[in-house]
Amino acid sequence: MTAPEDGTHHARIAVVGTGRMGAAMAVRLHERGTDVAAVHNRTPAKAEAVAGRFDPQARPRVAATPREAAALADVVIVSLGDDDAVRGTYAGPEGLAAGLRDGSTVVETSTIDPRTVHELERMVEPGGGALLDAPVSGSVPLVEKGELTFLAGGSADPLERVRPVLDALARRVFHVGGTGTGAAMKLAVNAMVMGLNQVLSEALVLAEKAGVERGTAYEVFQASAVGAPFVHYKHDAFVHPDETPVAFSLDLVAKDLALITGLAERLGVRMQQTETNRHVARAAIEAGLGGQDMSAIAGFLTDGPGDRSGRAGD
Repeated sequence: MTAPEDGTHHARIAVVGTGRMGAAMAVRLHERGTDVAAVHNRTPAKAEAVAGRFDPQARPRVAATPREAAALADVVIVSLGDDDAVRGTYAGPEGLAAGLRDGSTVVETSTIDPRTVHELERMVEPGGGALLDAPVSGSVPLVEKGELTFLAGGSADPLERVRPVLDALARRVFHVGGTGTGAAMKLAVNAMVMGLNQVLSEALVLAEKAGVERGTAYEVFQASAVGAPFVHYKHDAFVHPDETPVAFSLDLVAKDLALITGLAERLGVRMQQTETNRHVARAAIEAGLGGQDMSAIAGFLTDGPGDRSGRAGD
């Protein structure tokens, strides 16, 4: 285990939600010498699996409830799939908010509606806790390297308190504004990510149908003016889809696109590209591809809705 360099071990951390991102964050914090006191997941086996990856002498408690996890920590990092899961985790007598102590800080990293963030703040503050609306941009490999980008909304004081913890996970931590702005910024980022995914899928299919080998076409994209980080780290998902784990499923893509279009409608912003992306994502899900990675859009465009594999170039 790497020796702590920045004092992160002084704060006790709980991680609530140990899916792909939450699990990776818990393990990364442990490797950086942080005191991860507790982990919790609605499916206890997932939390047990994460705890099993720790050194035996530093194994966190697998908390039975969000309240128990929060009660053991100074900083609670939450990583969940959608707004309903988040609300259910915070609310009620065994919810996260009930376990917070005066001075606790909740770092909410889930991709959710800005309106939900305000609901959570109203749950957290009566017990003396502070909420940071701090979703992340980045994938599991970036968590493992400590290169996430945090998009933090909320007050500056709690952000400064938890900055050493975030610095163990992130290359950049942006304070983008008040409560709810982190969630809004994440939706704006995801609108671009999903636009890139759509146009990359279309361009790849176009080149392949014209006789260019898929790997060659992708290499050209990486070397061109459009070779953004997304294009580089999605290489295997597009070129070797059968061998690459799902990083961001189409079901979650559709959930985020609904949040993006909902926010845009409330703000009076026209987002025609995003509407197209949402239409295509819904059609791919109706074709049975909801559990596949977002790169499966390329296969859907190649083979059409009659094919259920979502794999292109086979």
